[in-house]
Amino acid sequence: MNTTKKDIRSLTKEQIRDFFVAQGDKAFRGNQVYEWLWSKGAHTFNDMTNLSLETRVMLEQHFVINHILVDTMQHSTDGTIKNAVRLHDGLIVESVLIPTETRTTACVSSQVGCSLDCNFCATARLKRMRNLAPDEIYDQVLAIDQESRLYHNRPLSNIVFMGMGEPLMNYPNVMKAIDKITSDEGLGMSPKRITVSTSGVSKMIKKMADDEVKFKLAVSLHSAIEETRNKIMPFTKSFPLPELREALEYWYRKTKSKITYEYVVWKGINDDKAAIDALVKFCKYVPCKVNIIEYNPIDDGEFQQADPNVIDAYLKALNNAGIVAKVRRSRGKDIDAACGQLANKS
Repeated sequence: MNTTKKDIRSLTKEQIRDFFVAQGDKAFRGNQVYEWLWSKGAHTFNDMTNLSLETRVMLEQHFVINHILVDTMQHSTDGTIKNAVRLHDGLIVESVLIPTETRTTACVSSQVGCSLDCNFCATARLKRMRNLAPDEIYDQVLAIDQESRLYHNRPLSNIVFMGMGEPLMNYPNVMKAIDKITSDEGLGMSPKRITVSTSGVSKMIKKMADDEVKFKLAVSLHSAIEETRNKIMPFTKSFPLPELREALEYWYRKTKSKITYEYVVWKGINDDKAAIDALVKFCKYVPCKVNIIEYNPIDDGEFQQADPNVIDAYLKALNNAGIVAKVRRSRGKDIDAACGQLANKS
């Protein structure tokens, strides 16, 4: 890691253009460099083959490109790929490529470790070390797009922020990364193909609505009974259900965008009729759909998969109430790549 040189990707296109003018060069040179950095994903200045050797050496003297490195890549028998991503300071995060017959989804991380304390999540066992920079988030997406093209013969179609970290606790950098991903100068992806998943940070959900974001919102709910939710995710005592409900109603009023509830069912925790009834009631407040998630156990502790009959009971109750619900099966089980339950195994 070089601490004396600035990462060139922290500069805007205008700043790079100004730099070239200050060096006595043409401003359009900055456009060329910017294109290499973002839409072409250059890892080094030497990759910028339409620049003279002299220009590349000059850039090397002034700047660095703190690009991620896919340290290890694990391939599942179902086509899922898990990346252990090494950052410029040696820290590791994970990202996952999840293919289906019709789409390829990138599950990306937004923090090293996590600020929150969800008891069922492997990532929560790691203390939060730092937020990811916008370019580090962008690089994960670019790497998975390249892997999708290489291994599945099609470009990346969707992105979910469900890897390590709470995206809304790194709001400015996540927003900058999404701006770059959706920009024509970046990957040009439609924001409607991006989902940001939060554990329910109410005030930030309202801020997103005020900022008129165009991407989709998912909420890791897991229980609509306050006491149970606090047990599963202790930090939610700071974001009680009435407050979350108000924030989600505000979101829908401002955006007219349906919310997706991510909901894991565990044996002996939220697998009774009271839990089902509470979820159905909560779902009626705001237009939504529900993903019932098959749990991928991280040890032999209290969080274990619920009986399939309970999953069926949830689906039946939700569907009878006119709420769209489906079961999301765990992918990449043979490589421990369940999205949202990522852990640093190194």
